[in-house]
Amino acid sequence: MKRFLTLIAFIFLTVSGFAQMRQANGADVDSLFHVVDFNDLESLYYKEETPALKITFTDMDSSIVLYDGDSTDLTTDAAIIYKPKRGDHTLTVWDTCDACDYRNKVTKTFKIKSSLPWIMNDATVFGVLMIVLFIVFRTASSSNPGLKKFYRIVPALLLCYFIPAGLNSAGIISSEESSLYFIASRYLLPASLVLLCLSIDIPAIKRLGSKAIIMFFTATVGIVIGGPLALWLIALIAPEVLEGEIWRGLSTVAGSWIGGGANQTAMKEIYGASDTLFSAMIVVDVFVANIFMSILLFGTGMNKRINKFFKADDSAIEALKQKMENFQASVSRVATFQDLIFMLGITFGLVGLAHLLSDNLAPFIDSGLNAMRTPYSVEMACQGIAFEDISTWKDTAADLMVSFGSGFFWLVVFSTIFGVILSFTKFRNFEGVGASKMGSVFLYVLVATIGMKMDIMELVANWGVFKFLLSIGLIWIFIHALFLFVVAKLIKAPFFFVAVGSQANVGGAASAPIVAGAFSPSLAPVGVLLAVLGYAVGTFGAILCTILMQWISVGG
Repeated sequence: MKRFLTLIAFIFLTVSGFAQMRQANGADVDSLFHVVDFNDLESLYYKEETPALKITFTDMDSSIVLYDGDSTDLTTDAAIIYKPKRGDHTLTVWDTCDACDYRNKVTKTFKIKSSLPWIMNDATVFGVLMIVLFIVFRTASSSNPGLKKFYRIVPALLLCYFIPAGLNSAGIISSEESSLYFIASRYLLPASLVLLCLSIDIPAIKRLGSKAIIMFFTATVGIVIGGPLALWLIALIAPEVLEGEIWRGLSTVAGSWIGGGANQTAMKEIYGASDTLFSAMIVVDVFVANIFMSILLFGTGMNKRINKFFKADDSAIEALKQKMENFQASVSRVATFQDLIFMLGITFGLVGLAHLLSDNLAPFIDSGLNAMRTPYSVEMACQGIAFEDISTWKDTAADLMVSFGSGFFWLVVFSTIFGVILSFTKFRNFEGVGASKMGSVFLYVLVATIGMKMDIMELVANWGVFKFLLSIGLIWIFIHALFLFVVAKLIKAPFFFVAVGSQANVGGAASAPIVAGAFSPSLAPVGVLLAVLGYAVGTFGAILCTILMQWISVGG
């Protein structure tokens, strides 16, 4: 019976994946474990290769040990036996001297996965991802009634993310053994920003009328203010949402809802949201955004009644239809080999220039921000002087502006600026040979590589946090909608501008044309134009939103 109960306990611990950590004793001989010193901990371990670690603490003072930020009863006086739990983890050693809180506090971050992936060759992995994209968009464009019904409920974008996530969770592929995400985020992402912003037609956007622009920026403001306000409201019920780094994850939602997938990824890189947190944010983003888009599509069937409520005159919409039909006809043509070479040559040339400028500007700004900080030393800590007692507003300002010292931030900014500048030149005509389509291809490849970084089992393990994220998302979108309807009522804007202005922010180029086309197929390009404007302002608006959320979480 004892052996039976032991076996059941072993199976339970194996299936549940709970980590076991204890102080080593004399029976824990080195030959039974993978022995590694704390200072030599690697960033990735596989449970099939390393079922148990023996972590030593050579040349370290007596310190307490924290696991994933939580206190334990372990110390560095002896080695630690660690049976890993799947996911991202941190191990921290902290000096036990109360007066020296800042002394010898060292943290190591590492990831535990169950086993090596089946496919480790990047060329093969890239082929798998492209086949996934092919299958998704082939079935999404099918005339099969069952598939049509399915894709009315489940957006193609979600599958482009979750199918690679499923392959990663099943151990078939892994971002940890691949450099595809780095290539996509550093080369294809800035290229997509250039190509998507290249089609911005400022004069055409002006001709849409001031109400269209007002509603677009009203939607933007609703998102910028709605995020911090939703976070504050949920914190009144669950204060723990302010204790972690949820604001970093919410920054990616702000990027997506003001701009699109490119801006979302940019915010992830700028603010360093963890892969697990980002995975949860993707679900919140897609779930809430698609619920709201369904409401807007439902509203198109009541367009006349809503316009009557707004007291809006939609006669200008007919003239707008004709303008957009003329715009499409003027730029559309069959792409030649030279067209594509010129377009891609200019695009990636500018991407290279953006890298060059960001590599030089970011370190300069980072050093300036560090110079703003109040000097603080170990000796001061040991004298009982707390940093909070000597810090000034400059330290807070430096913390809030830390993103401006990020090379990736300036890479995104310069790529966006270059795209907008080109939109004032003859190169904007590249839209007629598929600039935005090429940019979208790059973007979906990026989405697939992001999906590789998601582990569904880790997401399930963090459900306690996810339920609060979903509540924040729903309140956030409600505040966004409230801003739109109040302003639309005040300026008597047609519901068309309300719906498209919202989706140009929240849905981006993928769904804004869908909502615009629901009013009239010829109006779909209006959604594209405003969505491209969203790509241009998305990162900037999301940074402002994130600074406010960071202030509530850290400085509020």
